Amino acid sequence: KDANAALLSNFEVYQLLTDLKQQRKESGKTKQSSGQQNLNTIMYETLKYISKTPCKYQSPETVREFLVAMKDHKLTK
Repeated sequence: KDANAALLSNFEVYQLLTDLKQQRKESGKTKQSSGQQNLNTIMYETLKYISKTPCKYQSPETVREFLVAMKDHKLTK
């Protein structure tokens, strides 16, 4: 499947951003370009918003179970 055309769940976005935030924290780079600062702001705002949703408490298993349960309904994007 085309990775650029896939849809992400809120859980996947939350997981991706928290992992990226942790990697950046561990790398410890201090000098950042303005583009990097803009990306940091977007990441911060997105994490702030998405942390208030139920996806924060989900797991990969629950998302998988939901997708399997909904498969019979043949929903489209």
